[in-house]
Amino acid sequence: MWYFSEEEKQLQKTCQDFARKELAPVAEKHDNEESFNIEAFKKMGELGVLGITADPEYGGAGMGALAATLVMEEFGKACASSTLSYLAHSILCVNNIESNASKEQKEKYLPKLITGEHIGCMGMSEPEYGSDAVGIQTKAENKGDHYLINGTKMWITNAQYSDIAYVYTRTGSERKNLSTFILEKDAGHYRAGKPIHKMGMRASPTGELIMENTKVPTSQLVGKEGDSIYHMMKNLDVERITISGISLGIAQACVDQSIKYANERKQFGKTLVNYQLMQKMLAEMVTETNMMRAFLYDMAKRYDMGEKGPTLAAQAKLALPKMATKIALDAIQLHGGYGYSREFPVERMMRDNKLNEIGAGTNEVMIMIIAKSLVQNH
Repeated sequence: MWYFSEEEKQLQKTCQDFARKELAPVAEKHDNEESFNIEAFKKMGELGVLGITADPEYGGAGMGALAATLVMEEFGKACASSTLSYLAHSILCVNNIESNASKEQKEKYLPKLITGEHIGCMGMSEPEYGSDAVGIQTKAENKGDHYLINGTKMWITNAQYSDIAYVYTRTGSERKNLSTFILEKDAGHYRAGKPIHKMGMRASPTGELIMENTKVPTSQLVGKEGDSIYHMMKNLDVERITISGISLGIAQACVDQSIKYANERKQFGKTLVNYQLMQKMLAEMVTETNMMRAFLYDMAKRYDMGEKGPTLAAQAKLALPKMATKIALDAIQLHGGYGYSREFPVERMMRDNKLNEIGAGTNEVMIMIIAKSLVQNH
């Protein structure tokens, strides 16, 4: 985009090279095996992107939502699963600590998370509370010098591999009385439950976080007791913008693969790209992907310039994943039988992208947020 800084352009090129070398060659293998590419994840620390939005004082890059979205797109082209785990670590855990934790907590946790020595996750969703995140029931009881936490978190990306979990709890009877804690696996603050086997994003580990009479020092509380509803909503905005970057990467990968296939595959004596129906499909896919890119980076830039609020992020999160699924389905159709098989990566891309219409807020929740703002403003 014309407004990318030189630093952002260099970041884009660096991530392109990394994704081609470390993610793309083994994406199919990890998808088939449902295995986590932890080697590449650790190298992301060396690359300097695990703390993309964190203060350089703690080893971070000190960049914004636009830069984080750039990383998501470039990594997402190669392996959406690894990119989802990257997002859970860098945005849901690191960015939350950067935005909300005390200086002492940042000094303690951010350096190892940013180098990749530690892997982070976030605990919000629960077995009975997904879209209604404010209704969570995991409880933290104040016992004076410590808290006692009980509850289970569900659909947690990186759960099995995490060292640190940024966990939302209920600390009062009022619906919005939520508090956050930084929990350490090695300290016995939580344990990972059973792994969850998914349709897509199979190379991104997903599981439960279980807290059973967990005794947690008061020093693990983030901010003040009861003020985490604001933390939650603020980080959801940047999550929704950046996860849309994964959908953009998937769409672009589908376009690239479809153009390549259409130029190679022959039917009735000529390549597919010479047929008008195929040309129409490719032209629409390319145009839609470029529209997605312009829209998303405009939203990310506006966010970095200070235009906050849930509506901005909700629009990106509603539009990008829906359009990417359509483009992935078109790519499968263009490939014919091969597209429906695992001979080509487009079926994996479609499976992976479907998660982005559900995670970080479903399409239906995004519509509710956008519609609410329209009613309030008129």
